[in-house]
Order: sequence, then C-alpha cells, then structure tokens
Amino acid sequence: MFYGPASAGMSSLNDANRRLFRYEVVGLRQNDQTDRQNFPIRRSGSVFITVPYNRMNEEMRRITRLGGKIVKIEALNGTQPE
Repeated sequence: MFYGPASAGMSSLNDANRRLFRYEVVGLRQNDQTDRQNFPIRRSGSVFITVPYNRMNEEMRRITRLGGKIVKIEALNGTQPE
C-alpha cells in the first residue's frame, strides 16, 4: 500500500534518515574527483561505506562515477531492506 507524503507524516521522514545501510564496494580507483580528497582510494579489496536511507541513490551514483562496483548492500540497526 502506498502512503503519500501528507499521510506519512514527519516521523516517517525521521525514521528514513535513521535507517542505515552499508555498501560493500570493490574496484574504486583514483581519479580527478578522488584526488581532491585528503585520503587515497585503494584499487583492490573491499571498501565499506555506510549511508542513511535518504542518500542511497546519491551514493550509488558517486560509487559508479568512481569506477566502483557494489557487491553487497546490508541493512544496519536491525532494519531489513524493502
């Protein structure tokens, strides 16, 4: 069943912000975008990135731009992905 923003209320938005997910990412590479950061990106091995539910799509696009591949998405805090 779909609930629109009016019926969902602010508590639903707050719950979404608290739901955390961990991405397991492989194949990140150093490029122009990562050169601006203060830390190097490893080319091999897994990197784990934790993001709130409301930023999942944005983070997926960023990982793709950096040449990474998401191999696993895991819900944290006892929540299960839908």
